[in-house]
Amino acid sequence: MMHPAAKLQFERVVDEFVRWRVLGEDERPPAPAWWWGPAMEVRDISFKLPPGSSARLGLSDGASYAAGAKVLFQSLAGQTFQPWPYDFSRKVDSTDSDVRDLHPQPSDDSAFQA
Repeated sequence: MMHPAAKLQFERVVDEFVRWRVLGEDERPPAPAWWWGPAMEVRDISFKLPPGSSARLGLSDGASYAAGAKVLFQSLAGQTFQPWPYDFSRKVDSTDSDVRDLHPQPSDDSAFQA
């Protein structure tokens, strides 16, 4: 069984991968290291990707999550440089940048009062 969080994270990376691949190779930054984690989570998963994700990754219908992870690994292979998150998102709209831009909120520790 595949954990729902792994599926969600992988789908988010697929969205970002598609936006990254649209850029010309001269304008494209190196693939970001944060793709590695979601790809590792699904590298052995034989469940089928949703049809839209298969096509977006350049795979045939019925491709597995493991095959999708391989596409991401290939984008990272041979890189000697990984962009910092803000360097990467200057060229590619990243949904992760929205999260990184959130400001810390005060915590509610009332549940831990003695």
